Amino acid sequence: MSDEETGATDASADGVRLQKVLAQAGVASRRVSEELISDGRVRVNGVVVTEMGARIHPESDLVDVDGVAVQVESGMRYVMLNKPTGVFSTMRDERGRPDLTQYTEEWPERLYNVGRLDAETSGLLILTNDGQLAHVLAHPSYGVTKVYIAKVSGRVSAQTISQLTRGIELEDGPIAADKARLLDASGGTSLVELTLHSGRNRIVRRMMAEVGHPVRELVRRQFGPLHLGTLPAGQARELTKVERGALLTLARRDAALASDDEPQGDTQ
Repeated sequence: MSDEETGATDASADGVRLQKVLAQAGVASRRVSEELISDGRVRVNGVVVTEMGARIHPESDLVDVDGVAVQVESGMRYVMLNKPTGVFSTMRDERGRPDLTQYTEEWPERLYNVGRLDAETSGLLILTNDGQLAHVLAHPSYGVTKVYIAKVSGRVSAQTISQLTRGIELEDGPIAADKARLLDASGGTSLVELTLHSGRNRIVRRMMAEVGHPVRELVRRQFGPLHLGTLPAGQARELTKVERGALLTLARRDAALASDDEPQGDTQ
């Protein structure tokens, strides 16, 4: 099989053996990695590789096992933060207000936040030094879903939940929740779960205000395949291997779809 057939860049000339790369990435031991390759479960740049001698360039080649992306380039860091309220989503706030710097001190890499949460909104925020992944996850055109829990004023009705999913008109255009459900309504407040793929500014707060239920508290519980779980507010941790694989798989899939949708040639 030629290098083009394996999908690896200049595999015979240089690079690192694929089974070694998989082992270093924590996929499996080198012996088990060899079995994965021989079983046809490993792809490089979208092409199945079965040769033990295949070499790849971790800094440029894309690898997946059983369809799940593997981060093989060293030096990449992926961190989940449960951002507390009162903290601004920037690595350096020019006005000296609390920012994200305090949550990145234990990692030597220079990390950046993927997207933003308002200062008064808490919840899941991703910090990474992977610029390509950050672009895909943060850019509105890729439509990565986020799940929010909002504590709002008043008792939200079933009709209002239906209205949120049918769509409402805001000053910057129409918007509809992908999903909406009422979790609780007691006293003078309600808990509403909203799933959105929009990246528009303060979108949950504006939607709930438009239907007559201003937000009192807001937390983001999910970003793409990542769940906040029991991570305490103000705490950060590295993504697990499974979480990292799910996130990278999503990012690569969306990037590929966007590339396929781009017009070919001059359309003027």
